Amino acid sequence: MLDNFEWALGYSKRFGIIHVDYTTQKRTLKASARFFAEVIASNGAVIFRK
Repeated sequence: MLDNFEWALGYSKRFGIIHVDYTTQKRTLKASARFFAEVIASNGAVIFRK
């Protein structure tokens, strides 16, 4: 879920749904996290919107 250290790529590759500022340790939701929350709240109905 969080951006983290990967053995092969170090801190260069970010793929979590929560951005982590490594200096301050501040966590910020990415757009994908907000979308995921909406999918959960709608019980998946948001996926089928057109």
